[in-house]
Amino acid sequence: MTKPYSRGRARRQVRVRHRVWGTLKRPRLSVFRSGKYIYAQLINDEKSITLLSASDLRVKGGTKTEKARKAGEVLAASALKKKIKMVVFDRAGFCYHGRVKALAEGARRGGLEF
Repeated sequence: MTKPYSRGRARRQVRVRHRVWGTLKRPRLSVFRSGKYIYAQLINDEKSITLLSASDLRVKGGTKTEKARKAGEVLAASALKKKIKMVVFDRAGFCYHGRVKALAEGARRGGLEF
């Protein structure tokens, strides 16, 4: 049985997924936040494939928020190498606050537009 907060996030995730759709030219930047780490993927929903992924697992030093910002910058650098500049942001039911916001700001600072 899932916990009540998990059910609420799952409902928000499904609701947002109906509106947010990633293509090859403008993939979906999907975020997952666990208790320790944060993960991000660029997804082409037309073909159901992950184009790129990044996380703060390999980022050294700093707080979790600083690591999330660096992970966003790493993802943006990898995306620019593959000539991806525009993305659609999918926060996956998480509040746009704290580490999720830091990852988005890092990706913007790295050169992604959304």
